[in-house]
Formats: sequence, C-alpha cells, structure tokens
Amino acid sequence: MLKKFGLEDSKPTKMPMSTEIKLTKDDEASSKYRGMIGSLLYLTASRPDIMFSVCLCARFQENPKTTHLEAVKRIFRYIRGTSHLGLWYPKGTGIETVVYADSDHAGDYVDRKSTSGVCTFMGCCLTSWFAKKQTALAISTTEAEYVSAEKACQQALWMKQALIDYGIRLDDVPIMCDNKGAIDLSKNPVQHSRTKHIEIRHHFLRDNVQKGNISIEKVASEDNIADIFTKPLKREVFNYLRLGLGMMELIMDSDPSSSQK
Repeated sequence: MLKKFGLEDSKPTKMPMSTEIKLTKDDEASSKYRGMIGSLLYLTASRPDIMFSVCLCARFQENPKTTHLEAVKRIFRYIRGTSHLGLWYPKGTGIETVVYADSDHAGDYVDRKSTSGVCTFMGCCLTSWFAKKQTALAISTTEAEYVSAEKACQQALWMKQALIDYGIRLDDVPIMCDNKGAIDLSKNPVQHSRTKHIEIRHHFLRDNVQKGNISIEKVASEDNIADIFTKPLKREVFNYLRLGLGMMELIMDSDPSSSQK
C-alpha cells in the first residue's frame, strides 16, 4: 500500500491522527483519496488501532479536500512506523466474553453527531470492533453513551448466538461502560419517561438487561478500551489502549513448534 501510493519513503509517525485535527468541508480536492481510503478500510480488518482514523476520513469520500488527504497520508506514515505491530491470539484462551462500549459526544465537526466505539473480547483475544457515527443527534453525553451501549448489546447477543452453534452457552455477557448515567438509564424504567426522543430501538438494551442476557458494568474512563475507536488521543493514552486491544510487536520465530507466533 505504501508503495502503491508513493509513501514508502515517507517519514514515520507514532500516532495515526493528531488530537488537534478538525476535518471540515473546505480546501482543494484530491483524486487519490478514494483509492487510499479503500485500501485502509481493508487494512482495518487486522489493524484496529487505525479504525477510528480511517472511518473519520472515510466520511469525506464524496468531496475530499486537501486537509483530508493530509490526514490520510498521516495514517500511512503511522502504518510505516508500526508495521511490526499485530494482534496477539495466544493458545488456550478462555471463552469469557466481555464487550466495551464508548462514545465521543458531538465529536463530528460537520453535523455534531456522536461516534460510537465498540469492541468485543473472548478471553484476552479481540474478536470484533467498529467505530461508527451515530444516526441520531444525542443532546447529552449520557444519551450518546446509551446509544453506544445498545450497539454493544447487539454485538453481545450476536456473540452469544454464534457460540451456541459450537455448543457453548454464555449466561451473561458484561458490557463495560464508563458513564454512570447510561448505566442507570438501562436499569431504571422510570427515567425512560424523559428519554422518548431517543430512538425506540435503543430501549431494547433495558429489556435485555432485565432478561439477564447482558449486564452493564462500570469501568474507569481511562481503562475503557473502546475509547480508542471514538476520538483522536494523546500518545500515552493511545499506546495504553492499543496494548489493551492485544496489539504487540510481532516476533518472527524460526521454531515451528513454538507456541507463540
């Protein structure tokens, strides 16, 4: 990919996106943009650390500008500097499943919609992840987090159903959320009288909590791994959460009998 777009000799960078970036609709267009985005979207299947950056840039494919192209080039420079990283899947991992959910309230500078980030772990292994702009405009952080928790609930239910096909039944899948208001909203039906403006489909989260299919648990904001899918982060925080995803330095082992690859 780096060679295809003439960036194999570009200066490496340690972060895929600056925390100062504000992408809006302006400046001069570029023709390479869509091809670069397409290649990066393919790469997100094995590089969750670039998921947010790529998805943010992908929102501007219809009319890409110079600022967007520079943001995409930075992602390529980050890939060049971190090509030694990969997801680690050790042998003998457990089947305990946990889902992390987070959101960045009104983080989009174009329409002020929030971004949901969700990632699912089985044991210590990352099994699914995504970053997606919410369709509804949340008027509070609690509502944005509640919508993200609902998306996490969908992932949890899908995982439970998929494991049944392998003869494995999970009683309860915890969803880790760092917003107390969203957790209370999922458990207290009285508060729902004030939240009718949230799309009805999001209220099935409460129903699944009451049925015992999932549980909503509090996690410290700094330990919410899904935060890496919702916004640009400072280097120290980014590196900490990237490690939490299970991304480590790949070591080529010449011994085929070794258990760590």
